[in-house]
Amino acid sequence: MSKKPIILLTDDENTFRNIMAKELTRMGYNVTCCTNGPETLKNMQERDFDVVILDMNMPMMNGIETLKKVKETEPTTEVIVLTGQGSIENAVQAIKLGAYDYLTKPCRLSELDVLLQKALEKRQLSRENAHLRRLVKGVREIPAMIGNSIAMNTVYKMIDKVAPSDSIVLIQGESGTGKELIAQTLHLRSTRANKPFVVINCATLQETLLESELFGHTKGAFTGATESRIGLFEAADGGTLFLDEIGELTVNTQAKLLRVVQSGEVRRVGDNKAITVDTRIIAATHKNLATEAKNGRFREDLYFRLNVITLSLPPLRERKEDIPLLIDHFLQNFCQNVPKKKILPEALTAMAQYSWPGNVRELENTMERLVVLAEGENISIEDLPEDIRGVSPSRNATERTEGTLSEVEKKHILKVLHEKQWNKTLAAEALGISLKTLYNKLKAYHIDL
Repeated sequence: MSKKPIILLTDDENTFRNIMAKELTRMGYNVTCCTNGPETLKNMQERDFDVVILDMNMPMMNGIETLKKVKETEPTTEVIVLTGQGSIENAVQAIKLGAYDYLTKPCRLSELDVLLQKALEKRQLSRENAHLRRLVKGVREIPAMIGNSIAMNTVYKMIDKVAPSDSIVLIQGESGTGKELIAQTLHLRSTRANKPFVVINCATLQETLLESELFGHTKGAFTGATESRIGLFEAADGGTLFLDEIGELTVNTQAKLLRVVQSGEVRRVGDNKAITVDTRIIAATHKNLATEAKNGRFREDLYFRLNVITLSLPPLRERKEDIPLLIDHFLQNFCQNVPKKKILPEALTAMAQYSWPGNVRELENTMERLVVLAEGENISIEDLPEDIRGVSPSRNATERTEGTLSEVEKKHILKVLHEKQWNKTLAAEALGISLKTLYNKLKAYHIDL
């Protein structure tokens, strides 16, 4: 979605206009030309321009009148006025009316180029600080990702490869596995790190509101649209747009998103004008989009566009060796302003065996609750929620014998492994079996270390 700055050059002198257009194009600008004020306003209704270069002395509608209409139509579009030596007063008046700056004709191309660059920087800042600032995440430091399991090391390697590119990334994983965390990391390790990181959850808004949020709207486009508003794609211009739960989009919104992905242009609700954006898309879903597309619930063409690079996050139950590390991390976070607490081995064993259907988010919430509610400096098994405590090996002899022999054996192996700090050699010695036998049992019980 990379783009050249789009310039509208308005001047009624054919020779000057043609020379300027040719030189500006050579300098890397995308130039559209017109000869008078009405043509300028017509062009602005059909397309979004970054900067307008406007001659002050024109027939039909002079520069001052045209400038007023331009700023009314698109306040964030910057205007550079061109004036003759004897019309400096008009240029000063133009600046008071919102023009960025002025140059006298004939002007030097180097001077015009400097003004254009400054005007483009100001426009970009204006767009970033517009109405959707509340949705721009203030992410400045790469968030910590906890885990040294094989599954997580695979994720880290993918991030290393993918982050520097501008490719679309589709993150798949169950709720609570940290999809937004990965998206933030990809953004902050990209060349767009100093630009906006904008987030929207596609499952939280109705279709009409979602379209307005994504693409923006014009004044009067629908009931309650009392002013024009830029969309998320414009707010994230130059940066990254994170579309969480993209699988929840309606078919109608999917079609509009597909057009943006294909063309790099958005159209605000109630407007036919195309606005070029340079926005990297990172999407996430807990659904299997390939299956959704096959069953007709998600557009195949959009799925193929999004499925450039897929990054799959493992659920916590498939990386249980990371649970002690995560627990220690959350303990440090939640104990910063309260007395330090320690989790006892039996409680840690129970938590390591629990399936964590809510994944890392559930574990984080559980640790916060334990730090707040547990009395004393130790977190014991009695402090755990009942559903987590219920899967732990009980200290009651009768309860220890409940379940099948294989279930009891599996629990005992996990308990010994935890006591030996997951050292398999020491655990095998304590269990009275060979290391090879321990490996066979780990494989049979699907215990992945």
